[in-house]
Amino acid sequence: MEVVLRTDGLSKNYGAVTALDGLTLEVSRGEVLGYLGPNGAGKTTTIRLLLGLITASAGSAQAFGLDVAKHKAQVHARLAYVPGEATLWPALTGTETLHLLASIHGQTDLGHRDLLMERFDFDPSKKVRTYSKGNRQKINLIAAFATRADLLVLDEPTSGLDPLMEQAFRQAVLEAKGNGQTIFLSSHILDEVEALCDRVAILRAGRLAEIGTLAQMRHLSALTVDASFPSDPPAVGLVVGADGGVYTAAWEPDFADGWHGWWRIGGLVAPQGAPVHCVSRNTDKLDIFVTDSGGATQSAAWEPDFADGWHGWWRMGS
Repeated sequence: MEVVLRTDGLSKNYGAVTALDGLTLEVSRGEVLGYLGPNGAGKTTTIRLLLGLITASAGSAQAFGLDVAKHKAQVHARLAYVPGEATLWPALTGTETLHLLASIHGQTDLGHRDLLMERFDFDPSKKVRTYSKGNRQKINLIAAFATRADLLVLDEPTSGLDPLMEQAFRQAVLEAKGNGQTIFLSSHILDEVEALCDRVAILRAGRLAEIGTLAQMRHLSALTVDASFPSDPPAVGLVVGADGGVYTAAWEPDFADGWHGWWRIGGLVAPQGAPVHCVSRNTDKLDIFVTDSGGATQSAAWEPDFADGWHGWWRMGS
């Protein structure tokens, strides 16, 4: 398989601060790589290095076998980039902006661009200053996908898009993949990554923490249960999920008093026909019960913390 993108020990320091530390990875032709990490993990720094916008402190990055720092023009002729924030020319119309971006890149499939404008429900007749954030982002997406570039570098590309337009974006990514294009996708939307990516790389504090397929990432997953007790926590060892699986549970104190902390729910010990893990996006359907060493059972009810229903905490009851 042809390697389109490769980094070897890629690092970037800002004084005493290490933004990226020894990143080594490869992305093959036709692959969609999801690049995940919390804010400040080094994702945007990585992308700026891949584009040759900043100079590496150590290591190297190559695209199409060319050093991105030494061959910017040749590399940029074969890639398209979508930033998370659309900074465009406010006095131009959408049509004028798309024409300008096409002339800058030098390679645009005009028929495909028209199709993308229809799919993204984009009206190009208005001035850029009048567009919402989502519509400005549509300009970047349409311009990038219309190039049919060999490599697409997407940094939080669906920022500002509504759910319907996110579906149009996913269709465009899958079509690009089907055409043999390579996609480097930096995203914090887990559902998006699950739907699109062949492999996922997780960055933490500037270092590559994990990389692998989605199946491998699920194998590494764990569920945490927050709880507090007025005295020493019970010796809880197992959690039974609504899927029929029995999972190990370990108490990890959060404070020195040992009363407060959280439960790490992990390895499957009694499948009973259950799936490999119990971590589920449908947390409202994941009823669990905690049984202590004395035989007492407590229910655990999920209480979402955000509107998406994915994030929250478990309330331990009787």
